Amino acid sequence: MTTLLDKADLRAKYAAERAKRLRPEGNAQYQRLAGKFASLAADPYTPYVERDPVADHVTFAFVGAGMSGLVVGARLKEAGIGDFRLIDKAGGVGGTWYWNRYPGARCDTAAMIYLPLLEETGYMPTEKYVRGPEILAHCERIARHFGLYDKALFHTEVSSIEWQEAARVWRITTNRGDDFTAKYVAIGTGPLHVAKLPGIPGIEQFKGKSFHTSRWDYGYTGGDADGAPMAKLADKRVAVIGTGATSVQCIPHLAKTAKQLFVFQRTPSSVDVRNNHPIDPQWYAQIAKPGWQKRWMDNFVENMGGGIPSEDLIDDGWTAISRRIREKALGGTPLWLARIVTRLRKAFNASPDQRTTGRVRAAFEDADIEKMEQIRARVDAVVQDPQTAAQLKPWYAQLCKRPCFSDEYLPAYNAPNTVLVDTDGKGVEQITETGLVVNGTLYEVDCIVYASGFEYGANFQLKTGFDLKGRGGQMLSDYWSDGLQTLHGLHMHGFPNAFAVQMNQAANMVSNIPHNIVDHAATIAQVVAYAERRGYAEVEPTQEAVSQWVSLIMTTEPSVITSTDCTPGFWNNEGQGWNETFRRAQGHPGGAGGFFTHIDAWRRSGRYAGLMFNR
Repeated sequence: MTTLLDKADLRAKYAAERAKRLRPEGNAQYQRLAGKFASLAADPYTPYVERDPVADHVTFAFVGAGMSGLVVGARLKEAGIGDFRLIDKAGGVGGTWYWNRYPGARCDTAAMIYLPLLEETGYMPTEKYVRGPEILAHCERIARHFGLYDKALFHTEVSSIEWQEAARVWRITTNRGDDFTAKYVAIGTGPLHVAKLPGIPGIEQFKGKSFHTSRWDYGYTGGDADGAPMAKLADKRVAVIGTGATSVQCIPHLAKTAKQLFVFQRTPSSVDVRNNHPIDPQWYAQIAKPGWQKRWMDNFVENMGGGIPSEDLIDDGWTAISRRIREKALGGTPLWLARIVTRLRKAFNASPDQRTTGRVRAAFEDADIEKMEQIRARVDAVVQDPQTAAQLKPWYAQLCKRPCFSDEYLPAYNAPNTVLVDTDGKGVEQITETGLVVNGTLYEVDCIVYASGFEYGANFQLKTGFDLKGRGGQMLSDYWSDGLQTLHGLHMHGFPNAFAVQMNQAANMVSNIPHNIVDHAATIAQVVAYAERRGYAEVEPTQEAVSQWVSLIMTTEPSVITSTDCTPGFWNNEGQGWNETFRRAQGHPGGAGGFFTHIDAWRRSGRYAGLMFNR
C-alpha cells in the first residue's frame, strides 16, 4: 500500500528515483530511424505512387500537412489566398495523427478544443476524448472542405528552401526532383514527428519482428486502427519498450490479444482517471453557437492559469491541476480581489513578485503531493499484485513527465499474460538475437514494439531534414545556433515571407497544442492578406523587434516541467536542464493567456509593430 511521507522524505524519494535515471549522454542515448533502421521509417499506410516532378509557382507553400498546414491553409483560403501547397513526407494529411495509428491512440485533451475548425466544418466529435481514426478523419475533412489537396505533394521530402534575391521568391527543391517557387513559405513540421529508438546495445541483432509505434505493422499483428482485435498475436510473445503516453494507450489492447506481453519499464507514468463519455447531440446543439469553439479554447486557457475563471467548461484532468494550485494559492483571498490583481498584472504585463511566486510554488507543491498520493493510491486499488503495483507508482511531481489519463492501462496488468519488467530506472541492458536482457535475465520474444517517442529536443535541421537559406545566404540553423530568434515565435529577421508555426517563444501551451496553431494561423492569414492587398513584395521583422521579443522571453521563469529536479524526460532535456540557449524555447512570461492577449491586441491594432513591409 502507499505510504504517506512528509515533504522532506518525499523530496528525498523523488531525488533518489531521479538519480537512478540520469544518463550523462542525455538525448544522445537515442538513435534515429536511419541507416540500418531506415526501413522502420517507411510509410506502412499509403502506397508510394510515382509522379512527374513539379516545376511551377505558388503563392504559399507549407512544409508539413499536419494540423499546422491544414489550419494555416484554411485561414489563407478564407482570406482569399487560394494558391496554396502542402508538402509532406507522409502519404496524406494528418501529421502526428497520420503516423500514430497504434491501437488505442486517442487525444488526451478534450476534442471540443483539440480538434480545430469544428465550427467551420460543422463537425461534432463523438466523444469527449476521440480516438485516433476520428482525428485523422477530421484532418482529412478540413483538407477536403478547404480544397487543400489541390497541388499537395505527399511522400515528398524537402531538400532545400532558398531565398532568391532578384526574384524575391523562395525556391524549393525536393527528393522527388521538384523545383518550384513560392512567394511565401511556412514550416510546421511539429515537435513530435521524427521517431527515435533507444540506444540499447545489440538492438540491431534482434532477428524477430520489430517496429516503432508510429509505424504500426497491422500486417503482422492483425487488427486495425479502428479497434479490430490483433488476432495474429495469439501465438506471439511481444515486448513493449517504454511506458509513456503511447504505451498507456496501446498496452491494454496488446494485453487482450498477445500470447505473452512483456512491458519493459524505466520510469512509470502517472496515470489519472479518464472518465470519457459520448457527446450528446442535443447538448452539443445548445452550445454550438457562433464563436463557441474560441470561447471554449479561451476558457481552457483561463482555467490553465491565464486568469480567475468564472466556470470550467472543459472540466478535465488538465484544468483540475490548475484548479488545485489556484485554490491552495489563493487560500482565503476573496474572489473579487483575486480577479482585480489578475487584471492589473495583465494590464501592466507584470510578473508576480518573489513573495507571490514563493506562495504559488508552495501551493503547487502541496497540491501536487495531494494529487500524486491519489494517483499512487489508485495503483494499489487497481493492480492486484503488490510487487507490480509498487513498481508502477510514479515518484515525481505530476508535471515532471507528461500526465496520462486512462481507465484501461492499470487493469491490463491484472491479465495473466501481461508481465511488467521493471528495470529500476536503468532501462534494458541488451538486446540479443532472440530477446531482451534485464538484470541478467533474458526475455525471449517474437516481436519488439518500440514506444520510445520522438526527437523533441533535436535542433531545427535535424528535425526537418533541411535548412532555410535566407537573405545573403544566411542559414536558419546558423541564425538559431545560440537559440531561437523570432518575433512572436513566428517571424525571423533575414528570412522574408517565411513563417515558423510552433509554440516556442509564443503561447508554449503543451496541454492543447492546436490552440497555438489556430492562433498562429490567424496571424499569418492577416499579415499575408494585408501584404497582398497593398502590393508588398516582402514582409519580415526588424532585428530590433526580434531582439526585444527574445529579451522578453528570457524574463520567463523556467517552469516546473523543465526543472532539473524532475525525473529525466523530453520536457527537461533528459534531466540535463535547459541552458540559456534552450531557455529561449520558453513561452511568454505571462503564460499562454499573456501571449494570446498580447497577439490579439497586436493583430487588432492593424499596425503590425515590429514588421517591415517592402515593395
